Amino acid sequence: MASLNVGNLGNLGEYLREQRRNAQLSLRQLADAAGVSNPYLSQIERGLRKPSAEVLQQVAKALRISAETLYVRAGILDAERDRDDVETRAVLLADPSLNERQKQVLLQIYESFRKENGFGADADADADAADDAADDGEARAQDATAGDAAGGADSIPGPGPRTTGGSDAGPRRTAG
Repeated sequence: MASLNVGNLGNLGEYLREQRRNAQLSLRQLADAAGVSNPYLSQIERGLRKPSAEVLQQVAKALRISAETLYVRAGILDAERDRDDVETRAVLLADPSLNERQKQVLLQIYESFRKENGFGADADADADAADDAADDGEARAQDATAGDAAGGADSIPGPGPRTTGGSDAGPRRTAG
């Protein structure tokens, strides 16, 4: 296979075609699975179109490969600068002990911390959106913790409710 040239759409197309053939899918089957049109996918494979990150994510999911790999090949992510970030994301996404919602919340919080520490803010065009998403993820985590206190089954573990009076000994009973 030709050497990787990150900005070259031809390499993305060649890579997609190779992955599709390895998965033993026709162009039409992959297009259907990814939710894109057959002609559009064909143009991507031939290097005539540059797909959005969303389309690449759908194609990656249909091929059961890392979306980040496709982002690097499409020039959306810088291969050298973002390698650790890509590997971290891949590990989180591959963890079978987490459900999809938990994985997305973790990724959002991770991105928020990276931005806070000065990484990814200039590399990611949508860093503000990721921060907003992380804030939303944190709010959902807090909501889930509150749901846990109310007996919610699908919630993130967290501390129980505190009682007034300065003690964590448990709820107080009053005569009533």
